[in-house]
Amino acid sequence: MASDPKQRRAARHAQPDAGAVRQSARKPPITVERITDAALQVVAEQGYDALTIRSVTNVLETGPSSLYAHIVNKADIDDLLVGRLCSEIVLPKPDSGRWREQLRDVYAQLRDQYLKYPGISRAALAMVPTNLEALRVAEGIFSILLAAGIEPQVAAWGMDVLSLYVAGYALENSLVVQRQKSQDATWVLSTEELVARFSALPEATFPNTRRYATELTSGTGHQRFDFGLGLLIDNLARQAALNPIAD
Repeated sequence: MASDPKQRRAARHAQPDAGAVRQSARKPPITVERITDAALQVVAEQGYDALTIRSVTNVLETGPSSLYAHIVNKADIDDLLVGRLCSEIVLPKPDSGRWREQLRDVYAQLRDQYLKYPGISRAALAMVPTNLEALRVAEGIFSILLAAGIEPQVAAWGMDVLSLYVAGYALENSLVVQRQKSQDATWVLSTEELVARFSALPEATFPNTRRYATELTSGTGHQRFDFGLGLLIDNLARQAALNPIAD
Protein backbone atom coordinates (compact mmCIF):
# COMPACT_ATOMS: atom_id res chain seq x y z
CA MET A 1 0.00 0.00 0.00
CA ALA A 2 1.35 3.44 -0.88
CA SER A 3 2.54 5.37 2.16
CA ASP A 4 3.05 8.78 0.58
CA PRO A 5 -0.13 10.91 0.69
CA LYS A 6 0.28 11.89 -2.96
CA GLN A 7 0.65 8.24 -3.97
CA ARG A 8 -2.40 7.25 -1.94
CA ARG A 9 -4.43 10.01 -3.56
CA ALA A 10 -3.25 8.98 -7.03
CA ALA A 11 -4.14 5.36 -6.28
CA ARG A 12 -7.56 6.37 -5.01
CA HIS A 13 -8.24 8.44 -8.09
CA ALA A 14 -7.18 5.55 -10.28
CA GLN A 15 -9.79 3.26 -8.71
CA PRO A 16 -13.46 3.63 -9.71
CA ASP A 17 -15.66 4.87 -6.94
CA ALA A 18 -17.49 1.94 -5.34
CA GLY A 19 -20.78 3.82 -5.37
CA ALA A 20 -20.36 4.63 -9.05
CA VAL A 21 -19.67 0.98 -9.82
CA ARG A 22 -22.81 -0.11 -8.05
CA GLN A 23 -24.84 2.55 -9.84
CA SER A 24 -23.53 1.69 -13.32
CA ALA A 25 -24.05 -2.01 -12.71
CA ARG A 26 -27.65 -1.48 -11.75
CA LYS A 27 -29.94 -2.59 -14.59
CA PRO A 28 -32.48 -0.11 -15.90
CA PRO A 29 -36.01 -0.93 -14.78
CA ILE A 30 -38.24 -3.07 -16.98
CA THR A 31 -40.88 -0.91 -18.64
CA VAL A 32 -43.47 -1.39 -21.35
CA GLU A 33 -41.30 0.69 -23.69
CA ARG A 34 -38.25 -1.51 -23.09
CA ILE A 35 -40.32 -4.65 -23.59
CA THR A 36 -41.57 -3.28 -26.91
CA ASP A 37 -38.04 -2.30 -27.97
CA ALA A 38 -36.75 -5.77 -27.11
CA ALA A 39 -39.58 -7.47 -28.99
CA LEU A 40 -38.89 -5.36 -32.09
CA GLN A 41 -35.22 -6.27 -31.82
CA VAL A 42 -36.07 -9.98 -31.80
CA VAL A 43 -38.29 -9.62 -34.87
CA ALA A 44 -35.79 -7.45 -36.73
CA GLU A 45 -32.91 -9.87 -36.12
CA GLN A 46 -34.64 -13.26 -36.12
CA GLY A 47 -38.11 -12.80 -37.60
CA TYR A 48 -41.54 -12.87 -36.01
CA ASP A 49 -41.51 -16.66 -35.54
CA ALA A 50 -38.71 -16.24 -33.01
CA LEU A 51 -40.73 -13.85 -30.85
CA THR A 52 -41.56 -15.45 -27.50
CA ILE A 53 -41.63 -14.37 -23.89
CA ARG A 54 -38.29 -16.12 -23.46
CA SER A 55 -36.65 -14.41 -26.44
CA VAL A 56 -37.71 -11.01 -25.11
CA THR A 57 -36.39 -11.78 -21.62
CA ASN A 58 -33.10 -12.88 -23.17
CA VAL A 59 -32.69 -9.48 -24.82
CA LEU A 60 -33.54 -7.72 -21.56
CA GLU A 61 -31.37 -10.10 -19.51
CA THR A 62 -34.16 -10.74 -17.06
CA GLY A 63 -36.70 -13.40 -16.16
CA PRO A 64 -40.30 -13.92 -17.32
CA SER A 65 -41.73 -12.74 -13.99
CA SER A 66 -40.39 -9.22 -14.58
CA LEU A 67 -42.27 -9.10 -17.90
CA TYR A 68 -45.51 -10.38 -16.40
CA ALA A 69 -45.51 -7.40 -14.09
CA HIS A 70 -46.26 -5.31 -17.21
CA ILE A 71 -47.90 -7.64 -19.74
CA VAL A 72 -50.48 -10.42 -19.64
CA ASN A 73 -49.17 -12.79 -22.32
CA LYS A 74 -47.60 -13.00 -25.78
CA ALA A 75 -50.74 -11.54 -27.37
CA ASP A 76 -50.19 -8.48 -25.19
CA ILE A 77 -46.74 -8.06 -26.78
CA ASP A 78 -48.37 -8.30 -30.21
CA ASP A 79 -50.68 -5.46 -29.25
CA LEU A 80 -47.70 -3.38 -28.14
CA LEU A 81 -45.88 -4.05 -31.40
CA VAL A 82 -48.79 -3.04 -33.58
CA GLY A 83 -49.24 0.05 -31.45
CA ARG A 84 -45.59 1.01 -31.87
CA LEU A 85 -45.78 0.65 -35.65
CA CYS A 86 -49.01 2.63 -35.76
CA SER A 87 -47.39 5.44 -33.77
CA GLU A 88 -45.27 6.13 -36.87
CA ILE A 89 -48.30 6.60 -39.13
CA VAL A 90 -49.08 10.19 -40.11
CA LEU A 91 -52.80 10.72 -40.58
CA PRO A 92 -54.24 13.41 -42.84
CA LYS A 93 -57.25 15.56 -42.12
CA PRO A 94 -60.10 13.77 -43.94
CA ASP A 95 -60.81 15.39 -47.29
CA SER A 96 -63.82 14.22 -49.33
CA GLY A 97 -62.08 15.33 -52.52
CA ARG A 98 -58.86 13.42 -51.89
CA TRP A 99 -60.04 10.46 -49.82
CA ARG A 100 -58.78 7.78 -52.21
CA GLU A 101 -55.33 9.32 -52.31
CA GLN A 102 -55.37 9.62 -48.52
CA LEU A 103 -56.30 5.97 -48.06
CA ARG A 104 -53.52 4.88 -50.41
CA ASP A 105 -51.00 6.95 -48.47
CA VAL A 106 -52.01 5.69 -45.02
CA TYR A 107 -52.02 2.06 -46.08
CA ALA A 108 -48.69 2.46 -47.89
CA GLN A 109 -47.25 3.81 -44.65
CA LEU A 110 -48.63 0.82 -42.76
CA ARG A 111 -47.25 -1.57 -45.39
CA ASP A 112 -43.79 -0.05 -45.07
CA GLN A 113 -43.90 -0.33 -41.27
CA TYR A 114 -44.79 -4.02 -41.55
CA LEU A 115 -42.02 -4.67 -44.06
CA LYS A 116 -39.37 -3.29 -41.71
CA TYR A 117 -39.87 -6.28 -39.42
CA PRO A 118 -40.14 -9.73 -41.08
CA GLY A 119 -43.52 -11.32 -40.45
CA ILE A 120 -44.67 -8.75 -37.91
CA SER A 121 -47.97 -8.19 -39.71
CA ARG A 122 -49.06 -11.54 -38.23
CA ALA A 123 -49.36 -9.68 -34.94
CA ALA A 124 -52.17 -7.62 -36.47
CA LEU A 125 -54.14 -10.61 -37.77
CA ALA A 126 -57.05 -12.04 -35.77
CA MET A 127 -56.52 -9.40 -33.10
CA VAL A 128 -58.85 -6.75 -31.77
CA PRO A 129 -56.57 -3.75 -31.15
CA THR A 130 -56.66 -2.10 -27.74
CA ASN A 131 -53.50 -0.01 -28.05
CA LEU A 132 -54.36 3.67 -28.30
CA GLU A 133 -52.03 4.23 -31.26
CA ALA A 134 -53.63 1.38 -33.22
CA LEU A 135 -57.05 2.79 -32.37
CA ARG A 136 -55.87 6.24 -33.48
CA VAL A 137 -54.99 4.88 -36.92
CA ALA A 138 -58.27 2.96 -37.16
CA GLU A 139 -60.16 6.11 -36.23
CA GLY A 140 -58.25 8.06 -38.87
CA ILE A 141 -58.99 5.53 -41.62
CA PHE A 142 -62.63 5.26 -40.61
CA SER A 143 -62.93 9.05 -40.65
CA ILE A 144 -61.51 9.24 -44.19
CA LEU A 145 -64.07 6.70 -45.40
CA LEU A 146 -66.94 8.50 -43.69
CA ALA A 147 -65.80 11.82 -45.16
CA ALA A 148 -66.12 10.20 -48.60
CA GLY A 149 -69.81 9.66 -47.95
CA ILE A 150 -69.52 5.91 -47.48
CA GLU A 151 -72.24 4.41 -45.29
CA PRO A 152 -70.83 3.57 -41.81
CA GLN A 153 -71.37 -0.19 -42.05
CA VAL A 154 -69.73 -0.36 -45.49
CA ALA A 155 -66.90 1.86 -44.23
CA ALA A 156 -66.32 -0.41 -41.22
CA TRP A 157 -66.19 -3.59 -43.28
CA GLY A 158 -64.20 -1.88 -46.02
CA MET A 159 -61.58 -0.84 -43.46
CA ASP A 160 -61.34 -4.45 -42.27
CA VAL A 161 -60.82 -5.76 -45.81
CA LEU A 162 -58.21 -3.12 -46.66
CA SER A 163 -56.30 -3.75 -43.44
CA LEU A 164 -56.38 -7.51 -44.00
CA TYR A 165 -55.09 -7.07 -47.54
CA VAL A 166 -52.15 -4.93 -46.38
CA ALA A 167 -51.24 -7.33 -43.55
CA GLY A 168 -51.47 -10.32 -45.90
CA TYR A 169 -49.33 -8.64 -48.54
CA ALA A 170 -46.63 -7.78 -46.01
CA LEU A 171 -46.71 -11.30 -44.57
CA GLU A 172 -46.34 -12.92 -48.00
CA ASN A 173 -43.50 -10.55 -48.83
CA SER A 174 -41.65 -11.47 -45.63
CA LEU A 175 -42.13 -15.19 -46.30
CA VAL A 176 -40.65 -14.83 -49.79
CA VAL A 177 -37.62 -12.97 -48.41
CA GLN A 178 -37.19 -15.58 -45.69
CA ARG A 179 -37.30 -18.45 -48.18
CA GLN A 180 -34.84 -16.72 -50.47
CA LYS A 181 -32.36 -16.61 -47.58
CA SER A 182 -32.77 -20.33 -46.91
CA GLN A 183 -29.84 -22.62 -47.69
CA ASP A 184 -32.26 -24.76 -49.72
CA ALA A 185 -33.46 -21.91 -51.92
CA THR A 186 -32.76 -23.62 -55.24
CA TRP A 187 -36.51 -23.94 -55.85
CA VAL A 188 -36.88 -20.14 -55.90
CA LEU A 189 -37.20 -19.13 -59.54
CA SER A 190 -36.54 -15.83 -61.24
CA THR A 191 -39.18 -14.17 -63.40
CA GLU A 192 -37.33 -15.30 -66.52
CA GLU A 193 -37.28 -18.91 -65.31
CA LEU A 194 -41.00 -18.79 -64.52
CA VAL A 195 -41.81 -17.42 -67.97
CA ALA A 196 -39.73 -20.17 -69.55
CA ARG A 197 -41.47 -22.88 -67.55
CA PHE A 198 -44.95 -21.54 -68.23
CA SER A 199 -44.15 -21.20 -71.94
CA ALA A 200 -43.03 -24.83 -72.04
CA LEU A 201 -46.30 -26.23 -70.62
CA PRO A 202 -48.48 -28.39 -72.90
CA GLU A 203 -50.53 -25.99 -75.00
CA ALA A 204 -53.56 -28.27 -75.10
CA THR A 205 -53.85 -28.20 -71.30
CA PHE A 206 -52.52 -24.73 -70.47
CA PRO A 207 -53.22 -22.53 -73.52
CA ASN A 208 -53.71 -19.28 -71.60
CA THR A 209 -50.86 -19.85 -69.15
CA ARG A 210 -48.51 -20.35 -72.12
CA ARG A 211 -49.87 -17.39 -74.07
CA TYR A 212 -49.83 -14.93 -71.17
CA ALA A 213 -46.79 -16.16 -69.26
CA THR A 214 -45.31 -12.66 -69.24
CA GLU A 215 -48.47 -11.04 -67.90
CA LEU A 216 -48.85 -13.70 -65.19
CA THR A 217 -45.34 -13.09 -63.89
CA SER A 218 -45.12 -9.31 -64.36
CA GLY A 219 -44.85 -6.65 -61.70
CA THR A 220 -41.94 -5.06 -59.86
CA GLY A 221 -41.70 -3.34 -56.51
CA HIS A 222 -45.16 -2.70 -55.10
CA GLN A 223 -46.98 -2.63 -58.47
CA ARG A 224 -49.19 -5.59 -57.60
CA PHE A 225 -49.88 -4.16 -54.14
CA ASP A 226 -50.93 -0.82 -55.62
CA PHE A 227 -53.15 -2.59 -58.14
CA GLY A 228 -54.93 -4.67 -55.48
CA LEU A 229 -55.35 -1.73 -53.15
CA GLY A 230 -56.75 0.30 -56.02
CA LEU A 231 -59.33 -2.38 -56.81
CA LEU A 232 -60.58 -2.35 -53.22
CA ILE A 233 -60.67 1.44 -52.97
CA ASP A 234 -62.39 1.84 -56.35
CA ASN A 235 -65.15 -0.48 -55.20
CA LEU A 236 -65.62 1.67 -52.11
CA ALA A 237 -65.73 4.67 -54.42
CA ARG A 238 -68.72 3.12 -56.18
CA GLN A 239 -70.37 2.74 -52.80
CA ALA A 240 -69.68 6.41 -52.10
CA ALA A 241 -71.22 7.39 -55.45
CA LEU A 242 -74.43 5.69 -54.40
CA ASN A 243 -74.48 7.82 -51.26
CA PRO A 244 -73.11 11.27 -52.22
CA ILE A 245 -72.43 13.87 -49.55
CA ALA A 246 -75.14 16.54 -49.37
CA ASP A 247 -73.96 20.08 -50.00
